[in-house]
Amino acid sequence: MNNYKSYLSPFTWRYGSAAMRQIWSEHYTRLLWRKIWVALAQTQAHFGLVTPEQVADLQHHADKVDVERALEIEIEIQHDLMAEVKTYAEQCPLGGGIIHLGATSVDVKDNATVLQMRAALDLTIAGARDLLLILVPKMIQFAETPVMAYTHLQPAEPTTLGYRLAQYTQDLLTDWENLVRARAALKGKGFKGAVGTSASYAELFGLENLAEFELLMAEELGLTFFPVTTQTYPRKQDYEVLSALAGMGASIYKLAFDLRILQSPPIGELAEPFGSKQIGSSAMPFKRNPIQAEKLDSLARLLAQFPRTAWDNAAHSLLERTLDDSANRRTLLPEAFLIADELLRVAYKIISNLQIDEIAIGRNFAIYAPFAATERLLMALGKAGADRQAMHEYLRQHALTAWEALRVGEANPLIELVAQESEFLRHLSGAAIRGLMDASHYVGNAPQKTRQLAADIQSIVG
Repeated sequence: MNNYKSYLSPFTWRYGSAAMRQIWSEHYTRLLWRKIWVALAQTQAHFGLVTPEQVADLQHHADKVDVERALEIEIEIQHDLMAEVKTYAEQCPLGGGIIHLGATSVDVKDNATVLQMRAALDLTIAGARDLLLILVPKMIQFAETPVMAYTHLQPAEPTTLGYRLAQYTQDLLTDWENLVRARAALKGKGFKGAVGTSASYAELFGLENLAEFELLMAEELGLTFFPVTTQTYPRKQDYEVLSALAGMGASIYKLAFDLRILQSPPIGELAEPFGSKQIGSSAMPFKRNPIQAEKLDSLARLLAQFPRTAWDNAAHSLLERTLDDSANRRTLLPEAFLIADELLRVAYKIISNLQIDEIAIGRNFAIYAPFAATERLLMALGKAGADRQAMHEYLRQHALTAWEALRVGEANPLIELVAQESEFLRHLSGAAIRGLMDASHYVGNAPQKTRQLAADIQSIVG
């Protein structure tokens, strides 16, 4: 139960899923430590160093984590892992004396952390896949729906809504692939002792048995181990994982930022869902603020900073190790994954219930698309033998007239202006000019590209 009289991290209850919090919980961390100690004892029994009865005793008590007791001991001895060793040993009358035999703290902690990262990546990869697969049908549905595209935040040429969504989806596919690669590349430290030389284990098992020992441990834990380490696994691994998470954050950030722009009433084409009882502002009852998209951008902005700390941890791990990464990694890794988890969950909810205002889309298209069609008309006039430079000037003058009409609140007169231009009528009929000024089909191969990407994504992530 949360104690609301003491500081709680927002990640304790507000952001992220219960499943992700469980992976990074103190209880689960200590369960993993005990799993590793049991695996170590089982392997030592294989070499005749401990008895089957001692191993069985450890197995029997492996799930009896008592965090409160361990914290009591830690206050006295100032070492979290040894406090857990002592707590576990108190519970195991036969096996307590052989816990952690030959190991250094990071043999246990680092391998446990990699197991946590692997489980957290599994959740993240599944969430990214779900987001991709909720975007795909919307891409297909709106593959041919023309909308105004914007460059420099100014109306440019038409695109389609499906093609715009395809941009976000393509980025997220790259992120999904990067996360899958990061997950496949995860390696544990293995069991190499205080400076990575395996000297303590050589004393226990003999130098000739070290390869077999680590192979058995790898099989017990289902991990691949780095071939060489210092006291820790290379902290560059954290940097690679966090960079993949931050990369995904960048994609979701852009999606959310674009949505905030498009939800602004002057455009008003898309909006995040807004509940019937939701309050947009304490002072302004009419507000429909894009709070979910803003939350995505806020959290993604924080996530973007985490690889920098991971970089420092890797670069500053002096000689065979320093402890100056330990404190920040207690929050760095869990919070990076919890942010990623929240980003995926909220983005999924937004896309699932995305509000699409086709009236606003049509209104904006009618206002701005005629300007985009002038390029199409210019090319047709050139093909018909007109002087391209002269035609460009006529179009520019008519466009300026149209912009002035829009400025004073009138409808866009550009189509009529160009359809009645005598210099244009010398080369094209009025009907042909009007047809060319219909920009709704001036979207190139955007519909086809959208459908192809949708099919590719379904094939890849399936």
